[in-house]
Amino acid sequence: MYENYYNYTPAPEHRQRITKQQAQQIALQHVPGTVLHVDMDLENGVLVYEVFILTPDNRIFEVEILARSGRVLKIEPENDFD
Repeated sequence: MYENYYNYTPAPEHRQRITKQQAQQIALQHVPGTVLHVDMDLENGVLVYEVFILTPDNRIFEVEILARSGRVLKIEPENDFD
């Protein structure tokens, strides 16, 4: 009855490959500034980090990073604060 519960391993597409700190470092290499916060989101079945950075000129950018590989998917200015 409980054998699957104790032996559960997440599906490969949901395994996290890079850490939150690594995602922050990758984002800061592309957009210098101060990290405001980091979220992890499931987009189209793929885990991505969303790193929000405040730049020295007071603009906020969102950097999306693929959690499995660390590849930057998108960099865009953030106009709404959701």
